[in-house]
Amino acid sequence: MALAVEDFTFVQALVRRKAAIVLDPGKEYLVESRLLPLARSEGYQSIAGLVEDLRKNPHNGLNRRVVQAMTTNETAFFRDGHPFEILKSTVVPEVIEAKRSSRRIDIWSAACSSGQEAVSIGITLKEHFPQLVGWTVRILCTDISTDMLARCRAGRYSQLEVNRGLPASLLVKHFRNEGIEWVASADLRRMMECRELNLAEAWPALPRFDVVFMRNVMIYFDVETKRSILRRLRLAMRPRGWLFLGGAETTLNLDDAWERNPVGRSVVYRSP
Repeated sequence: MALAVEDFTFVQALVRRKAAIVLDPGKEYLVESRLLPLARSEGYQSIAGLVEDLRKNPHNGLNRRVVQAMTTNETAFFRDGHPFEILKSTVVPEVIEAKRSSRRIDIWSAACSSGQEAVSIGITLKEHFPQLVGWTVRILCTDISTDMLARCRAGRYSQLEVNRGLPASLLVKHFRNEGIEWVASADLRRMMECRELNLAEAWPALPRFDVVFMRNVMIYFDVETKRSILRRLRLAMRPRGWLFLGGAETTLNLDDAWERNPVGRSVVYRSP
């Protein structure tokens, strides 16, 4: 049964209100593909039944699961390649020099999904910066989805997932095989702290970050939400901190306080 206009409009408003995600007209197919499995797992015969219950009981916790189902969790190890090359060649060497007295590095993987980005950051540090032994290195992993955070925390990935971007030499070095899954090493998982965080809502107290990866998430937000996030992000970073955005994302015409730095074929941004 096709999704009714009024049901799409309801979900559209809910997702925008709770997560600032914009679902333009024409995305009915996306709502159907994401919510039909949730509706069936919750015992509804259709999305219409699920939406009807949401209208009657807006605070029963189901709305949260709907919002989580509508978020995009596409990720891969060393996704896009260039950011991790910049991290290795430019960013981490400068951060190490700036933080020699405190011997602490704070990195944020925002909208981390199931954790492949954070693991890739950790592998980059362990492979190329032995001088960080004895330092405190923290990678904060946040996401709106509690299901994704549970996967991130466990550090368990299927063969298909590790085949996406992870070289075999790094796989056998930093993971152990358990049946049909690969588990990230205890050293990598100790670097990572997983916390639920909705970027569009109020943020909890956060450390001052040296590096932030917030890639391929702001493309789903409206302009005012993007501006709000970039403004709050500046306050959460140390002076001259480094920000990685997705290839289709920018601070231009949103928050001019950020400094745009082309590095090779990519761009990285610096806080004031």
